[in-house]
Amino acid sequence: MMQARFLTSISELEPTLWDALFEGGNPFVRHAFLRALEQSGSVTDETGWQPIHLVLEQAEQVVAAMPLYLKSHSYGEFVFDWGWAEAYRRNGLEYYPKLLTAVPFSPVMGPRVGTAPGVELAEVLPAVVTAVRGLAGSMHASGWHLLFPDEHLTGQITGSGLASSLLRREDVQFQWRNRDYTSFEAFLGSLRSSRRKQVRRERRRVAEQGIDLARLTGDAITVEDWRDFYRCYRATYEKRSGHGGYLNQDFFNQLLESLRDRLMLVVARRGDRLAGSALFLFDQERLYGRYWGAVENVDCLHFEACFYQGIEFCIERGLQVFDPGTQGEHKLMRGFEPTRTVSWHWLSDQRFQAALADWLEREQQGIADYEGSAREFLPFRRDGKH
Repeated sequence: MMQARFLTSISELEPTLWDALFEGGNPFVRHAFLRALEQSGSVTDETGWQPIHLVLEQAEQVVAAMPLYLKSHSYGEFVFDWGWAEAYRRNGLEYYPKLLTAVPFSPVMGPRVGTAPGVELAEVLPAVVTAVRGLAGSMHASGWHLLFPDEHLTGQITGSGLASSLLRREDVQFQWRNRDYTSFEAFLGSLRSSRRKQVRRERRRVAEQGIDLARLTGDAITVEDWRDFYRCYRATYEKRSGHGGYLNQDFFNQLLESLRDRLMLVVARRGDRLAGSALFLFDQERLYGRYWGAVENVDCLHFEACFYQGIEFCIERGLQVFDPGTQGEHKLMRGFEPTRTVSWHWLSDQRFQAALADWLEREQQGIADYEGSAREFLPFRRDGKH
């Protein structure tokens, strides 16, 4: 029999034990990343993200684990359910708190349930769902939401009886895929002439404004570079939303200390004056564009720092996928392709579960139409040559 245990902090489990459950090196489920969120105060009960991570044990051995949070709002999730919360309110019910399995502030696909060596995901999933439902009842949570799981987890849910009790929701992101390009010019060669000229024009425009860019990884990232990056990040957040962002300086400092080998930083300068900076994380297969900011208004700098530098990095390192973040049809014309994402949802109130199932079925048709329309704007050559 598997026994469920819930952790009020990721630090309650040894880092090596947690990381051994999540093979593949995805940085967003690494113990160090989740710990930095908690220890920096970015993810706490006070910020509406109460850690309550699930651990499954059998014969006193940890066999599986899953990030889990008790949420008092829906900020920082990127799968929007504000309408669901409003429907609860109109019917005199409480939508919050709710249980959430996701990486805070990071809408990236990846593993969500880690298993010990020799333990199959299919073996532990029923126990995971049972434990979460029991927790929802004891904490008076309205339900559980599983966001951006990887294809393996989605496949296991779809192929099991769990799919009948969990509601599937899909959305579209834009991701770049490496077609065995040998250089950035080889990638440009796969584009239609008009789009190829546009990319070159945008890159040239940045250079014409006197901007130099550097890609830094590992020990090449200095304390000054890191301080400059946070200055850009905070300035851009304040300009857009009036606050300094979900993540503070302490979080980023811990990230540099513990995950330096998984960071790539783009720094843009005009002479010795800072212009902007973009931070990426990566693993053996994927590059993730996450945080960006600028302190100067430079035409086309966002495209260069956040897209083209990332594509070059992927080609150099042989990375297969570049996930630059959510939203933005402007990514299409620069070679980022529509990609389906999935989330799974369970509400304890079966009346709302049934109503939501009907709503999601209608939404799904709109998502399919949107993806089809988006593909019409892809910039690749019609002859299919890459």
